[in-house]
Amino acid sequence: MPESPLHAPILSWYAAHQRDLPWRRPDASPWSVLVSELMLQQTPVARVLPVHEAWLERWPTPAALAAETTGEAVRMWGRLGYPRRALRLHAAAVAILERHGGSVPEDHADLLALPGVGEYTAAAVASFAFGQRHAVMDTNVRRVLARAVTGVALPGPSVTAAERRLAVSLLPDADDVAATWAVAVMELGALVCTATSPACGECPVRDRCAWVAAGAPAYDGPARRTQAWDGTDRQCRGRLMAVLRESSGPVHVSSLEAAWPGTEQRERCLAGLLVDGLAVRVGPETYALP
Repeated sequence: MPESPLHAPILSWYAAHQRDLPWRRPDASPWSVLVSELMLQQTPVARVLPVHEAWLERWPTPAALAAETTGEAVRMWGRLGYPRRALRLHAAAVAILERHGGSVPEDHADLLALPGVGEYTAAAVASFAFGQRHAVMDTNVRRVLARAVTGVALPGPSVTAAERRLAVSLLPDADDVAATWAVAVMELGALVCTATSPACGECPVRDRCAWVAAGAPAYDGPARRTQAWDGTDRQCRGRLMAVLRESSGPVHVSSLEAAWPGTEQRERCLAGLLVDGLAVRVGPETYALP
């Protein structure tokens, strides 16, 4: 494939501006990369950094986490949100121990078969941990390619076949360069080509960006969902989980009632936590982490 005119400027920009993140360092283990990818889903880097550090200090290998209860994984997850990710990470650690002798697998298909690992995460770990050539398509990458190549402000809500073909067509031929390209485009989207306030004056491909050339037209696709928080089931579940995490033993239902007074919503959310495996009932009126 002929080299894209986007390659050199974006790779050069990344070499000069990349953030020093622990899961990107040369000595980062594949486990560190996998943990980071699950933690970073819908969660900013600044919130992930301290939890990632604490997690790797306590559980430096998949085997170390697999030996713990799921409840301890949920407790260590803290306030990152979407705590089912902690359960998935624990399940992945168990699978890595049982299927791969405790080492994170290199093969994309083996990664994809791990609990909680989807197409994006499998491609990211294969690229970032093992230097392989894959199209890694997170929100940042999709936004950069949508603007620079197709000339639209924002990509649609889900990855299309056309987007995937475009991303694959732009991969450099050499595996190691393709892996760097994947993280470079992601970093450009995170730091410069942001969703709401893109710093086009700082962009290394401004002069060849189709969106800029078109006059930076506004997004005109389907309405984009915004997530409310106050009074939602997510907030209620978070309050209940905080009570369970902060207790060293079973929690009486009265403590949960104090955390969220609305009876019907609290009971619905508590039932959901039990179904999701994030809490267990240990007595007629007591609950705990699993």
